[in-house]
Amino acid sequence: MSLDFSTWSCPLPLRDYSHIVIGHGGGGKLTAELIQHLFAPAFDDEALRQMGDAAVLPIDGARLAVSTDSFVVRPLFFPGGSIGELAVNGTVNDLAMMGARPLYLTAGFIVEEGLPLAQLGAIVARMAAAARAVGARVVAGDTKVVDKGHGDGVFINTTGIGLIPDGARIGPDRARPGDCVLVNGSIGDHGMAIMSVREGLEFEATITSDTAPLHDLVSAMLAAAPDAIHALRDPTRGGLAAALNEIAAASRVGVQIDERALPVNPAVQAACDLLGMDPLYVANEGKLVAFVTPEAAEAILARMRAHPLGRQAAIIGQVVEQPAGLVTARTAIGGTRVIPMPLGEQLPRIC
Repeated sequence: MSLDFSTWSCPLPLRDYSHIVIGHGGGGKLTAELIQHLFAPAFDDEALRQMGDAAVLPIDGARLAVSTDSFVVRPLFFPGGSIGELAVNGTVNDLAMMGARPLYLTAGFIVEEGLPLAQLGAIVARMAAAARAVGARVVAGDTKVVDKGHGDGVFINTTGIGLIPDGARIGPDRARPGDCVLVNGSIGDHGMAIMSVREGLEFEATITSDTAPLHDLVSAMLAAAPDAIHALRDPTRGGLAAALNEIAAASRVGVQIDERALPVNPAVQAACDLLGMDPLYVANEGKLVAFVTPEAAEAILARMRAHPLGRQAAIIGQVVEQPAGLVTARTAIGGTRVIPMPLGEQLPRIC
C-alpha cells in the first residue's frame, strides 16, 4: 500500500517543523504529535489504537503482549548497566506494564564500522545474561553494519512477546477517579547516571542507573489484588511527568500528586538542583507508576515494599475527575503547580 502525503493535513500541525528534530524522539509532546498525526493514520490498526506500552493480542483464548523498542543510548556503558541490559530490561518492562510475563525476544543490531569487536562482545554477553535472568529466550535476530561515522557504535532493536495472566485487565485508558497513584521507588536515577558520565560530572555520591526488569514486581502486585490494578506505565523518556500526563489524557481524568511524597535519592536531587532540572522529567529504567483502586492500595503497596525493586515504594497521589487530562502537584511549600507534558527530552539519547 502506498500513501500520498502531498495532500496530508491534520487539525494540529506538528508545530510547523518541516524536518525531524531531536525532540521528536524525546517521549513528550513532539513524539505524541508525530505518532498521532503521521504513524498512527498510516498504520491504523485496532491493536495499535490501544497505545499501551505493548499491544494486547488475543490468540486461541490466551492474550499475548507484543512490544518493540529501539535503544540508542550514549554512552554504551554507564554506571549500573549498558545498552545490552537496557535493551532487554526496557522491552521486558513494556510487556510487564500490561501484566505480561516475558517469553521471547528478538535482537537486531545496527553496528558502526570500526566498533571494537571486544566491546560488541561485552554488550552481547550482558544482553544474553539479562535475557536469561528474566527467563526470556532470544529466538530471532538481525545484524547490519553501517559506514564509520553513521552509527555511533551500536544501536539495538528488540521485540518482546509475553503472556498476560487471566484476570489482569490493564490499560492506559482504565484509570478511574478515586484511584491511588503509586511508584515503586526513587525517580530520576537513570537519567542522572547518564548525564554524569556523558558530561564528565562528578558528585559526592555515585549515581547509578536503575535499569532492572519489573515483571516479577508486577506479578507480586497482581497476586495481591489482580482486579485492582487499572493502569501501569514505566516512566522512561520524559520521566514520571510524561507517564502521568499520558495516563491522564488516555483515561480522561485528572491526576494530583504530592511532591513531598515523591521518593528522590539525595544525590539525584542535588544533581538536578545543580543542573536546573526537575526529577519529574528525568528518565527512569527500573521504575513504574501504578493506578490502583483505593481499597487495595495499601495491600499492593505492602507487596511492592516486600520486593527488592519496591523497597522505596510510595503512594504519591490520586486520580480526580476534573480537570480531565491535567496533572497537578502540591508543592513542598503548600502551593499547587501544573505538571505539563514535556515538549521533548531534557537529555536526548537516554535509552
